[in-house]
Amino acid sequence: MNSTQVDIMVISAHPDDAEFGAAGSVARWTAEGQTVIYIVCTSGDKGTSDRSLTPEKLIAIREAEQRQAAELLGVERVVFLKYHDQELEDTPEFRKAIVRQIRTYRPRMVITSDPYRRYIWHRDHRIVGQVTLDAIFPYARDFMSYPDLIEEGLEPHKVAEVYFYAAEDINFRSDITATFDKKMAALRCHASQMAAFGIEKLEARLRKESRKMAATETFELAEGFHRVVAPP
Repeated sequence: MNSTQVDIMVISAHPDDAEFGAAGSVARWTAEGQTVIYIVCTSGDKGTSDRSLTPEKLIAIREAEQRQAAELLGVERVVFLKYHDQELEDTPEFRKAIVRQIRTYRPRMVITSDPYRRYIWHRDHRIVGQVTLDAIFPYARDFMSYPDLIEEGLEPHKVAEVYFYAAEDINFRSDITATFDKKMAALRCHASQMAAFGIEKLEARLRKESRKMAATETFELAEGFHRVVAPP
């Protein structure tokens, strides 16, 4: 198996998570020439209140929406791991699947959901954040972890930094003043989900939150992250 090198990997539980958490920053980074790849762990097959939809139909809809949003943002590739929505678990098999992606695409930076957010938080988000963090350190780094991946040509890789979106402990604010509208355009691509929010109300709420996030900065709008520099 061939590996490649990307600047940024976004690992999310469901289609639309990356857009809510980081689309403004992704749009800025791709405009600056950085390569971004999405790893989407489920296809969101339970994310609807429409009882006329089967899981199979919903998967097709949501994967198409995610690809459309990613293309708009300049994301190079979307990989769907195709686990079932609401059924992610912290298992060796799932961790290995994330390690495989990290070793395949060898990102400098990984962005994912904060596993330590308290109280009401989608369990899939919590699991993805924790498994991704463990996959980064030490499993993707150490050659004795999953030696069969080395036999496939997937050598160990050290991720330099991790950004957690939807974090409560914000220590990094990313300027999205020039890309907020593109973030909203990407969210609109997820039409199957946006009706539940009311897109105009959602835009007003997100703009207000982004302005508040940037209150201590010199720019107008921000996405907030908890940034961690990975161990050597």
